[in-house]
Amino acid sequence: MQREDLELELLLLAVYRLSGFDFRQYMNSSIMRRVQNRLRLEQLPGISRLTEKIIEDETVLKKLLDDFSINVTEMFRDPSFFASFRRNVIPRLKELEQIRIWHAGCSTGEEVYSMAILLEEEGLGERAKIYATDMSEKVLTVAENGIIPLSKMQAYTKNYLQAGGKRAFSEYYSADSHFATIIPSLRDKIVFAQHNLVTDGSFNEFHVIICRNVLIYFNQDLQRHVLKLIDGSLSVGGFLGLGSKEAIRTDVHPNFEEFDPLEKLYRKTSVKVN
Repeated sequence: MQREDLELELLLLAVYRLSGFDFRQYMNSSIMRRVQNRLRLEQLPGISRLTEKIIEDETVLKKLLDDFSINVTEMFRDPSFFASFRRNVIPRLKELEQIRIWHAGCSTGEEVYSMAILLEEEGLGERAKIYATDMSEKVLTVAENGIIPLSKMQAYTKNYLQAGGKRAFSEYYSADSHFATIIPSLRDKIVFAQHNLVTDGSFNEFHVIICRNVLIYFNQDLQRHVLKLIDGSLSVGGFLGLGSKEAIRTDVHPNFEEFDPLEKLYRKTSVKVN
């Protein structure tokens, strides 16, 4: 094992022992980029010194945990995914009296609010409850507030229209000169909570689970662990949405079938795993 790999292993062990957050099965390349960035910001000579620093100074540990939280998101990200969901999944959800949806790894909430808008437009707003989780308390606070820089809303409006939006996008937020705030009637339909896919278990049974652009940061063992958690949290006939660069091998996970392979939508066909 190279010295740098050993130093990273010891750093991640220290993070786990100090915080309870386990990043040891994340992709090394992704974690290393964030560690190197933190070294520059703290002006530290190497990973071993960063390990000492997080033991000595809790504020540096919190900064590193924020670094490790993946916060790349936007409203109606990959519009074709939401268009497919509207066209293919919504008709099946309309058959249910109540709908439970879990956004796992929700980051700052833009895709969660996108789903809330879509459900509202399809007449399912009153029947649906959305649970949105992330490991980071910091991003959950941002998500709950529903405040988005106004500079992003032009691109989000384009996404919304490409996803099949049916109204004026501006109906869903109020704005001042700098920020847009999602309207309260949408925010009230979402329960935000802290949940760690690596260490926490299932907390409900859902009809839809959205876990997009999360698995790409995990190694294969951790991907299998998280997919087993998702399997145990999804009702038979329920739907799973992954990111554009993610996929399920249905020969390895036979409880799932491809529903829209192009948009990485899957449907659970068999009973829960043990």
